[in-house]
Amino acid sequence: MTSDQLRQHVREHRWHHRATVETVTAAAGADGGEVRVPTFVNEFWTSRQRAAHSLHEISYRACFKPQLPRFFIDRLTEPGAAVYDPFAGRGTTPLEAALAGRVPFACDINPLSAMLLEPRLSPPGIDEVRARLASIDLDRPVRAPHDLEVFYHPATLNAIAALRHYLLDRERHGALDGVDRWIRMVTVNRLTGHSPGFLSVYTLPPNQATTVPNQRKINAARGQVPPRRDLRAIVLKKSRALLKDLTQTDARHLAQAADRARLLTKAADDTPELAEASADLIVTSPPFLTVVNYKMDNWLRCWFCGINPADVHITNLQRVDRWQAAMANVFRELHRVLKGGACVAFEVGEVKSGTVRLEEAVVPAAMQAGLEPVFVLINDQSFTKTANLWGVANNRVGTNTNRVVVLQKAR
Repeated sequence: MTSDQLRQHVREHRWHHRATVETVTAAAGADGGEVRVPTFVNEFWTSRQRAAHSLHEISYRACFKPQLPRFFIDRLTEPGAAVYDPFAGRGTTPLEAALAGRVPFACDINPLSAMLLEPRLSPPGIDEVRARLASIDLDRPVRAPHDLEVFYHPATLNAIAALRHYLLDRERHGALDGVDRWIRMVTVNRLTGHSPGFLSVYTLPPNQATTVPNQRKINAARGQVPPRRDLRAIVLKKSRALLKDLTQTDARHLAQAADRARLLTKAADDTPELAEASADLIVTSPPFLTVVNYKMDNWLRCWFCGINPADVHITNLQRVDRWQAAMANVFRELHRVLKGGACVAFEVGEVKSGTVRLEEAVVPAAMQAGLEPVFVLINDQSFTKTANLWGVANNRVGTNTNRVVVLQKAR
């Protein structure tokens, strides 16, 4: 399907007999004039939770549903095509691309991103995970920050610290293998949460680690003390859940993808490791101004993985003009990496209670880099409402809609 065919497909899309609403996004052009971009509002993929492959069920702040990249992957690429996400996060786009028989390219400045993605491109068998966990001495006394006992029972904290020591030692000696990486990824996902399926006492959701002082307040308000948790049992249970949808076809696609995947840990505006005109499609979502504090959210995960958060220079810009300038640099690099005639699906959402629409900033920045706007797609789910000429208004603060600017590189 070409970009023009996709635009017509979106225009004619119906969801449960609901017709697409067509409007216009007005933005400043690269020359300072006004650019009017066709904009389509509907529900283009399901709003149901956990409707995608079980391998996606890894928590990460501000990630989009796998149905978003799949919508574009299915319509704009063929099997074997390279699909790139320059702000990969938990790896939703590259994993969905791999499951669809495409080649995943991924980049993220946060080293946690590759740690969360790579093991799911080469998942081990559950028996391998069980055997490896049994072989690690989790009762070995290991020093851990005493403050972390606000989250964990002392015995649980020792088990976490012992596993951390094992993984970091294996990594230092070049012995970390696929099973180790899987166990690290699952443990990272189970460090904190609000149910007995996590290693911690009741706390914030797993994609947001609160501070030690705030956790003390939570414990006091709830009258709770951290219960003892079985690390091996929790990691095995989550592993089974992640692997439950894995078919032989999935395994074959993932194996093929893993051999050709490119996973980079660096800034998205400088990726010489990716060849010119090597990507058939780009689907991504950049940091949204200051809506999400990735460093604060991931401080405990960074401790477990031996990462210094101060060394991770994640884009966190408060002014739209500075965010736009940073994205312009990224677009220039995406233009280089993208094949002629191929598209970028750039998801930006709404920020600051819907008063800032980043798609209006995306259009001129992309055009400066030589990318042409094709249309804006607004995926309006059942928990939002349609209103005014923009098509969508939020019911609550935050990003309730997917607002995707579709761009194309000239042939």
